[in-house]
Amino acid sequence: MSIENISIREAQEKVDNWIQTTGVRYFSELTNMAVLTEEVGEVARLMSRIYGDQSFKESDQGKKLSDELADVLWVLLCIANQTGVDLTDALKKNFDKKNIRDADRHINNKKL
Repeated sequence: MSIENISIREAQEKVDNWIQTTGVRYFSELTNMAVLTEEVGEVARLMSRIYGDQSFKESDQGKKLSDELADVLWVLLCIANQTGVDLTDALKKNFDKKNIRDADRHINNKKL
């Protein structure tokens, strides 16, 4: 399976395969939740420096937003795998929910 044009389902499978062969095993769900929180914090820190008003610290130099977002996605895929969530199906259902709930909400929002 190539990584180019990978589907969400394939990404889940690829992460699971990596965990089973290279990563030895998954961290516990709670540990992965903590890791996810940490990774989201890294994204926030970098975004505040790139797009916000904070200046870069020496330790932040050379960090890439794309890499930090990929770290978030990786841990999210791990959590989905551990908890039996098919993210492809979940995303489809989430679109359906939003299409029903928000059909007129955003279009009628004067602030948008």
